[in-house]
Amino acid sequence: MLHCWDGARFPPGGTISIPAKEFNLGFIRPVNSVSHGLRVFTCPLVNVRDALNQAMDEELERDERVFLLGEEVAQYDGAYKVSRGLWKKYGDKRIIDTPITEMGFAGIAVGAAFAGLRPICEFMTWNFSMQAIDQVINSAAKTYYMSAGAQPVPIVFRGPNGSSAGVAAQHSQCFAAWYGHCPGLKVVSPWNSEDARGLLKAAIRDDNPVVFLENELMYGVPFDLSEDVLQKDFVVPIGKAKVERRGTHITLVSHSRCVGFCLDAASVLAKEGVECEVVNLRTIRPLDVDTIEASVMKTGHLVTVEGGWPQYGVGAEICARVMEGPAFNYLDAPAVRVTGVDIPMPYAKILEDHSVPQIKDIIFSVKKVLNM
Repeated sequence: MLHCWDGARFPPGGTISIPAKEFNLGFIRPVNSVSHGLRVFTCPLVNVRDALNQAMDEELERDERVFLLGEEVAQYDGAYKVSRGLWKKYGDKRIIDTPITEMGFAGIAVGAAFAGLRPICEFMTWNFSMQAIDQVINSAAKTYYMSAGAQPVPIVFRGPNGSSAGVAAQHSQCFAAWYGHCPGLKVVSPWNSEDARGLLKAAIRDDNPVVFLENELMYGVPFDLSEDVLQKDFVVPIGKAKVERRGTHITLVSHSRCVGFCLDAASVLAKEGVECEVVNLRTIRPLDVDTIEASVMKTGHLVTVEGGWPQYGVGAEICARVMEGPAFNYLDAPAVRVTGVDIPMPYAKILEDHSVPQIKDIIFSVKKVLNM
């Protein structure tokens, strides 16, 4: 049940007329304007976990070559319940529980992809993928190229990436830069439910190995999805960024959970007369440089935001691409990076909060670049 601006409730799928000045973009969207206000409708709210579940369910149903394997993905419904209900629907042959051996089941998944199947290999966290990195890089990423295109490797490696809450240094790393460094892989990093649903479906259908970097803290966050996004043939193209908010003064480029931080910072800055353009990368490799450059050439300023470490990070690559390309001549100030702190993640909450980007850090950096 959703609420109107004045607190009144209306049923899902219902319509209501409200004054335009009270229109709440966070819950409802306009269909058409009428003389005394806006006619509106509700969009279904789907959290990121369910968007991923829907994408896998629809692809498992669409293509019998697709299967899911990993630790606790079947009878337990997944460590984060992303695969809830899939084992009951598709059985042991399509949803496979594995022992705690990342090198082993990642190798099985790569071999299955060589044989013509389309596996989805879940890591309980991407931190554990280091146990299987030889399979991801040497077996999966390089084979399509080394075979001159004769041997596709249609596999998706997926799971939660980056910092969570209270899990300390060994479970809090962002692997966007790690895997984005490697030719032969496609690397995607969704932010909201639309990203998660559309990118996962695109990844499963791709003939290249795809590293799919989710975020544990986003699983339970709901977003409204339009009817178009909920169609079974909806996909988000890999390699294409999305401008989430239009602006004219400065460009904020980010991925995953930090996109939401950028949007929140942009809302605060708008009250001070600063209009930020927020670019959601969606894909780390291949990087959509054209969208970034077009935005920078319009705003003349750039701040990158990411949860990973600064050295050799995603933001560093973006800054280098801008410097090497035509957008450099449009910059009115040096680009600035907002990143995680260059230390292993502390366990103490107060230190953890100071180790990852916060909204106040983005606002500070924007004002620094704009000399405010």
